[in-house]
Amino acid sequence: MQRQSLNGAPAESAAPARPASTRPAAGGNGGEGGNGGNGGEKPSRRLSRRTWVALVFIVVLIPAALLLLGSRLQTMKWEFSLFGTTVVWRLHYAVSLLIIVCAMIPFFMTFEKRKPQARELVVIATLSALAVAGRAAFFMLPQFKPVCAIVIIAGVCFGAESGFLVGAVTGFVSNFFFGQGIHTPWQMFCFGVVGFLAGILFRKGLLPKRPVPLCIYGGLSVFLLYGGIINLSTLLGTGAALTWPMVAAKYLSALPFDLLHAAATVFFLLVLSRPMIEKLERIKVKYGLIQP
Repeated sequence: MQRQSLNGAPAESAAPARPASTRPAAGGNGGEGGNGGNGGEKPSRRLSRRTWVALVFIVVLIPAALLLLGSRLQTMKWEFSLFGTTVVWRLHYAVSLLIIVCAMIPFFMTFEKRKPQARELVVIATLSALAVAGRAAFFMLPQFKPVCAIVIIAGVCFGAESGFLVGAVTGFVSNFFFGQGIHTPWQMFCFGVVGFLAGILFRKGLLPKRPVPLCIYGGLSVFLLYGGIINLSTLLGTGAALTWPMVAAKYLSALPFDLLHAAATVFFLLVLSRPMIEKLERIKVKYGLIQP
């Protein structure tokens, strides 16, 4: 017999419910493993155009400028009068600002098809402020700083370009407390490279957002990449001709500091990575922020 609806009209027979496993995945957050995309497709591992632009700046232009200028970063200066006050503008200030501009260009290419939202810029600014505050808070402990840990977290959560920008801005701003000098552009570059490489490795699927892989990457990148470049910059800053005994002496004398910096990065990643990444991922989903 046909069932009668409440208004007396014959009711249609209900269609059998489809099993949950056969329902089509919705766009956005659907699909297996929550990868997002269209119908559960895996996210693309290819580097975007803005990442290639950033690679040109980071691998070619910035290192070339730092290597060519060398000790002149400190010696070259311009003096001029401003409102009756003599202002000394050294070359390393100009190079520091140039690095920030080079970091901002690929970052803002993220918004080439839409206008940037204030909340997206606020998150990047907040991460930079946290890194600056963390570096200042541990001023009494040489090399025991959370800067690289925060920069790595920024890189894996918001992309390689964001990681480099957070690192470069942190190095520049924090040195207003620790002292500006020829080391500032080099530190900006090294902090940025650590975050940039973390973003690329995450995009390629080689660096998961888990504490142990992040700690391994953080320790190795800070010891080999950051320490290796910073020690070289100290040698180049002297303006003297490099010899193998001089290079060996410099790297051996810096070994304890590099090990301490790497250990500090591992410690802060072990403590901060899980809660920070969970909070940042929640913010990204809620407000639709920058995707790496």
